[in-house]
Amino acid sequence: MSPNITLALVAGCLVACGVYLLTERSLSRILMGVIVLGNGVNVLFLVAAGPAGIPAILGSGDKFLMTDPLPQAMVLTAIVINMAVGAFVMTMAYRSFQLFGHDEVQDDREDARIRALAEKDRVSSTYEEGRFQDTGENVVSE
Repeated sequence: MSPNITLALVAGCLVACGVYLLTERSLSRILMGVIVLGNGVNVLFLVAAGPAGIPAILGSGDKFLMTDPLPQAMVLTAIVINMAVGAFVMTMAYRSFQLFGHDEVQDDREDARIRALAEKDRVSSTYEEGRFQDTGENVVSE
């Protein structure tokens, strides 16, 4: 049994394109990335399932020629999960467009504040001096 190289390459290309699209700032491109990545994973499941065989119904034929039903069930589950995640991202993109007129992901203000503090190397106002200092003693609790 040898895997189908063409399907493996297609799955790899779909996953790579999906990951690339996920790194974009536009929610519509992120949505496309989620969909393409999900399709790539589904094709990967088909590659991992092996060659086609007779239906997996006991008593219908030789049990060694039957196809494995687990990858088929995993693909069905992945389709449902991919649809739910796609609907969620589409809802976020629509709401962002309603509020701001675009679907770009904006920088978080708190992250920008922490980055500015780190660049200045200043201590945050919530830092408690002496609370987590290492005393240098090795204490073993029994």
